[in-house]
Amino acid sequence: MSDAVTRRRRDPETRRREIVAAAAELIVEVGVGALTHRMIAARAGVPLGATTQYFATLDELRSEALRHLVSDVDARMDGIRSVFAARGATPAVIAELIVQGLADARAMEADRAVVTAAVNDPQLRELARRWSAQMAGFLSADYGPERATAAAIFIDGVLWHSRINDEPLSGAFIESALAAILGESIRPSSVSD
Repeated sequence: MSDAVTRRRRDPETRRREIVAAAAELIVEVGVGALTHRMIAARAGVPLGATTQYFATLDELRSEALRHLVSDVDARMDGIRSVFAARGATPAVIAELIVQGLADARAMEADRAVVTAAVNDPQLRELARRWSAQMAGFLSADYGPERATAAAIFIDGVLWHSRINDEPLSGAFIESALAAILGESIRPSSVSD
């Protein structure tokens, strides 16, 4: 069967998801502002008109792609929740997770893309706030809402610091700062620098 016949028989919802996934990949690679219908269609392997068939505007497609990226963030948050449940939400564990997260280039680019877009798009701000709100929620039971919020803000800062500096913060520094914010005494850490 030829590719053209296969494409005609493709489920419309599957094609829509492929277009959204392609747009999300491109947002991570080139940013929200550089996204075009032509780029998305090429990446998704669909005719140019397919992007406008499924999405009334490029803004609608961008928003859907950003929501797709947020679902990736939600999946990572589920993993963090599991780690906290198994090992506790200590400064050492949090620092270890941050260091691991900083090593995930695609996740870092996805986070950057969502937050950067949210600065200029009020509709996307709620999506961008989810990570910090979830992190503060995880920590509130152990540390109270103010310290948990301060820790989440610090973690946001660490992520942005890593985007603009050549030298990443050490795991030991992150752990020490989190311990101070959370009001814990510093314990020997297993976080590697």
